[in-house]
Amino acid sequence: MKYYGRLLGRVPDPPERPPEESPPAPETPGEAAGSLEVVEGGEEVGRLPLPRRNRGEVFGIANQLLGAARIRVMCEDSVSRMGRITGKMKKKMWIREGDLLIVRPWGFQEGKADILFRYSRTQAQYLARRNMLPASVNLFSTDARTDAVPVS
Repeated sequence: MKYYGRLLGRVPDPPERPPEESPPAPETPGEAAGSLEVVEGGEEVGRLPLPRRNRGEVFGIANQLLGAARIRVMCEDSVSRMGRITGKMKKKMWIREGDLLIVRPWGFQEGKADILFRYSRTQAQYLARRNMLPASVNLFSTDARTDAVPVS
């Protein structure tokens, strides 16, 4: 139900404000909420969220779908954990086996973790090309193309 007070003259219109300038760019990489700036050779090449090491977040690969919003994840520290999809991701983001994830291991239970973010296939290949993935989870390198079919 809309409030029509302004149309009837009961509520004065808010004063006109001058157009706002765009906010200044963050001075240091990582100040933007939820994403880090990827800088290569002094120039920005893209924005992707990366694991925040100070919070204990690590890369992981989805191994097995267990159901009930749980997934078996192989983390970059070579520990297999049961990952729990957090509430805001349950219906918005679908995770398949082989997807690259950001997980946060639980501090009080070693074999469990929260899944915070899923990279698309293109984003994972981008990180692999930039050598930003540890060797234990780097399944996305495009150097050896085994799926290519020769044309005859």
